[in-house]
Amino acid sequence: MYKLAFFVPIESAESVKNAVFEAGAGRIGDYEHACFQTRGTGQFRPLEGADPHIGKVGALETVEELKVEMVCDEAYIHAAIAALKLAHPYEEVAYDVWQLADL
Repeated sequence: MYKLAFFVPIESAESVKNAVFEAGAGRIGDYEHACFQTRGTGQFRPLEGADPHIGKVGALETVEELKVEMVCDEAYIHAAIAALKLAHPYEEVAYDVWQLADL
C-alpha cells in the first residue's frame, strides 16, 4: 500500500481527484474516493522556457491550492500517478509517494 499526496489549484481539484480515483487510488476497505484535503497557498516562479498554466515567466506567483492525500494499492500506484500527471493542469506536478508498512 502507498500514500499519494499532491498539490492542485482549487478550481482543478475535483477533476484531478476523479481521474486519480478512476485509476484505482483512494480505496480503503469497502470505501472508495477517500482522501484528505488541506487548503494552502502554493508559490513558484516560472523560469525561462516554462509554459505556465498560471502566472508569467520570471514573476513570482501564489495560488490557492489543495494538498490531497490518499492511499493507493500497489497494483494501481503507477496508473494513479500517470492519471495525476495527465489530468493536472500544471506542466510540472508536485507529488509525493510513500510506501506504507502494514503493522
